[in-house]
Amino acid sequence: MTLALLGLHLAVTGALLPRWLTRSARLQARLQTRPTAAAALWLALMASFLVALLLAAHHTVEPFAHEPAGLVGLFPHTEPTGPVLPHTHDWWLLAAAGAVPGTVVAAAGVRAGRVRRRHRALLDVVAVRDGRWDALVLEHARPTVYCLPGRRSRVVLSRGALRLLDERQLAAAVAHEHGHLRGRHHLFRLPADTFALLFGRLPLARLGRAQVALLLEMAADDAALARASRTELASALCVLATSAGPPEATLAVASTGVLARVQRLARPGPAHRRDRLAWRTAVLAAPLLPYLLACAPHP
Repeated sequence: MTLALLGLHLAVTGALLPRWLTRSARLQARLQTRPTAAAALWLALMASFLVALLLAAHHTVEPFAHEPAGLVGLFPHTEPTGPVLPHTHDWWLLAAAGAVPGTVVAAAGVRAGRVRRRHRALLDVVAVRDGRWDALVLEHARPTVYCLPGRRSRVVLSRGALRLLDERQLAAAVAHEHGHLRGRHHLFRLPADTFALLFGRLPLARLGRAQVALLLEMAADDAALARASRTELASALCVLATSAGPPEATLAVASTGVLARVQRLARPGPAHRRDRLAWRTAVLAAPLLPYLLACAPHP
């Protein structure tokens, strides 16, 4: 029964829930009111899937080593007639299995950091610092604005962007990039990208990666609105949307979901809601739910 519940949880979090979240316009609008918290919720669902997968593998290998546990204890079940081993796990095995995705995330982070260091070293040679915009100006005809996250972060403007965007649009684009840097959005992207690398076409991996990227762009849009109007930011997005894609391991102002972001900017801002506790509870509870299903003592 425990294994069946874990399998159901894997099916719901891995396929059904991601499709439901992305197909419901009402839920999408709800998530987009708090884009950073919504991105954290997607990451929590990925963590929940991983925890359930590890516990399911453990219960498959040792199906008779434990008493009925978790929510299984809430349902009618046959009490064991013989001696039952204590409800313990070989935690070192679970920890070793859990270290695998952690190692992959760390390796991906090291690779991304190496790419950023090479890019940063190149920019320091070929680009010119512009104190007015607190950014590096790159001699390139295509209009592009992006940031290079990390310890020694950079905001980069191309000469084409300086020519094409007016002063207010440029200020909005630069404020967007600083929003990425202040929010450390690259740290959100890293686990989502790694999960997608590990699980490929799984709906949670494919849709979750795209949704995290879009929500972080919306979060940076919200940060930019402290220094620019919605119209100025939306017009900058539209102008830059036709530019070339950003370099690897960077975050660009017009790289993801431009149409959805412009439509969101065209709507009036949502009324402030005091639902921070609900968001935090959902983010913290999602990874713990598989443990409740499999490991918590029954009544």
